[in-house]
Amino acid sequence: MRPLLPFTVLAVLGAACGPVPTPSVPEKVAAPPVVDAALEARRKYENHGGMWMPEQMKQHEATLRELGMTLAPEALSDPMAFPLGAVVFLGGCSASFVSPEGLVITNHHCATGALQFNSTPEKNLMKTGYLAKSREEEKSNGPAARVFVTEKLTDVTEEVKTGLAAITEPKQRFDAVEKKQKELVAACEKDRPGVRCSVVSYFESEQFRLIEQLELRDVRLVYAPAEGIGNYGGEIDNWRWPRHSGDFAFYRAYVGADGKPADFDAKNVPYKPKHVLKLATDGLLPSDLVFVAGYPGRTSSLKPSVDVKEAIEWAYPRRVRMFEDYLALLERLGKEDAELEVKGRQLVRGLANALTNTKGQLDGLVKDGLAGKKAQLEAELVQFAEQHPEHERGKAALERIGQAHARYRKDREKEAATLEAVQFSTLLSAADTIVRMASERKKPDAERDPAYQERNHKRIEAMQRQAQQSYARRLDREKLVLALTRAAKNAPADQPALLALVVGKQEPTPENIGKAVDRLYATTKLEDVEARITLFRGASVESLKKSTDPFIKLGLELRATLQSIEDLGEAYQGETLLDRAEYIATLRAKAGGVLAPDANATLRITYGTVRGYRPTPEAEAFTPFTRVTEVAKKHTGKEPFIAPDALLKAIGEGAYGPYAAPALAEVPVDFLSDLHITGGNSGSPTLNGKGELVGLAFDGNYEAMASDWMFMPAITRTIHVDIRYVLWLMDKVDQADHLLREMGLEPKL
Repeated sequence: MRPLLPFTVLAVLGAACGPVPTPSVPEKVAAPPVVDAALEARRKYENHGGMWMPEQMKQHEATLRELGMTLAPEALSDPMAFPLGAVVFLGGCSASFVSPEGLVITNHHCATGALQFNSTPEKNLMKTGYLAKSREEEKSNGPAARVFVTEKLTDVTEEVKTGLAAITEPKQRFDAVEKKQKELVAACEKDRPGVRCSVVSYFESEQFRLIEQLELRDVRLVYAPAEGIGNYGGEIDNWRWPRHSGDFAFYRAYVGADGKPADFDAKNVPYKPKHVLKLATDGLLPSDLVFVAGYPGRTSSLKPSVDVKEAIEWAYPRRVRMFEDYLALLERLGKEDAELEVKGRQLVRGLANALTNTKGQLDGLVKDGLAGKKAQLEAELVQFAEQHPEHERGKAALERIGQAHARYRKDREKEAATLEAVQFSTLLSAADTIVRMASERKKPDAERDPAYQERNHKRIEAMQRQAQQSYARRLDREKLVLALTRAAKNAPADQPALLALVVGKQEPTPENIGKAVDRLYATTKLEDVEARITLFRGASVESLKKSTDPFIKLGLELRATLQSIEDLGEAYQGETLLDRAEYIATLRAKAGGVLAPDANATLRITYGTVRGYRPTPEAEAFTPFTRVTEVAKKHTGKEPFIAPDALLKAIGEGAYGPYAAPALAEVPVDFLSDLHITGGNSGSPTLNGKGELVGLAFDGNYEAMASDWMFMPAITRTIHVDIRYVLWLMDKVDQADHLLREMGLEPKL
């Protein structure tokens, strides 16, 4: 691949400067300028959102050609071909291969766990960043790190749903779906070590796909810039524009000498991907066509109004309070103890990010009136169903969904308080895992809960070992105390059974909760990760009942409550499964047959153009690019605006080489597009109309957080780090020349 080139003169055609003549030809006749025939179409284009499945891209071929796409549109319909075959899933973020030697590029914030795993108070890589100068210096991301390479998708809707209508008992209907899913997964993975299969629902369980992925288990940290680059602006700038974050990092995926997935081993060799992204040879301009391909996590654009109502009235307000409480706790502990600051950093970043996102979604639904618009759309859907007898069932389905919601969600506050405590306490969560495994062990593997089948045992053990890196008794104890203290503030009818199990008959005051929790940690053996794994591997319910470990005893007492919560949720899914599919069918008919499913952590494509926006109608318009000198202007020397000295020096020198954008006269840092993304898209490659890598998606804008519920063309924007900034930092600031060469580029500075 050729090195990244600056904008060509002709690339700015259509801008204010107009066409630039080319040199004379021998006949003294000026050659006609190159004209971007699709530029006007892109300028007029209004994106209406949608995270599209690859197979749906055929429906967009005419639009893509009109917008000037030069990559064959059918290439985006094949998830195993170039360029989609180079896009991978990290389990929570997206990424892509950028070299034949298994080099992976993703976001810096996606690498927080890897940086934390390799950090100590004395050598905090989350602050300093890391660059491996050789393969030997590349550090393991930990036993739970994964790179998933999608290899095949198969429609299995018929196999999963046949016979469901004849099952009237809700939990039995759910169990029938789960049984078929387990059978399909077992057949898919049989005699295929290293292949991970899953059956995933689309369109509110209207459709199902069997997904086969290669599971690469040896993932190593190669390069992440300093926090003052990768997280520049911190939470002050998070979800805001303009942004100046170099949010990128590099991993490398390894396999055994036989080329098959393997656990971490010094003898392993780099994975050889089938497809590698090409880096762009032309820089981006406003109105350029761009794509994002990745694995978005969850959206709610197809959810009925009953789900919107719950989000506004209960789920989001509760989540905001919860995040704020835990962030305050973690901030206090971090100030008091440097070790706890390191161990809690990943959780802090995750909670802070989620807090801002949740506030934005709540503001959008309430203050911006999106909830009312969603209700209006549903009213229009009901009217459509009434006018089209073949879809009359869609109206009845919506009514039944609302009725089921009212029945199944009565104890939501109590359930949420219980799950919160288990989620935030490493030891309580581990105790429940051990107890649950002991119970499931009695069953044949095929009849176990899917999470506890043998195919998941190594993964659970790896997660326990990974969790140990962020474990500290005081940190875990304080989180559990906070969870129980928060639960004690509920009305008596909403206080979970867990509270009484821990505190006993005493009043659940903060003092009594603290003393009771201290007793749990005083004699437990579960702080030893190997002790936890030993119990997970072999304990029986009978042996656990003889245990004197306080967390094991609590786990045994709590299991019935957790099982009840799980059963209730599954019954709700079973009861509404067919109705939600009927509702979706009506929704699709009203949309004329073109409908994107909500995100579900599977491969999706979203496309649009590079463009700014006005945060409010009366506000000044934001331009779509930020520039590197603005990084220096923001530098204050105080968190979160502490740019590294090497970066400030490089900016001061003004040596930008081929990475500068002539229109800016310097290196672009981040850019905006009107694409539709969500959590899980972090690290997704941003491609131009040729299918070349031009950046990485890493954020959205606060004004449009509620786009998870309803896309807003005028203000919904995605924020990307520009690949030119990434390469300039590698070349000029951090001297990552060996990585540039590995990607086919020659250092210029």
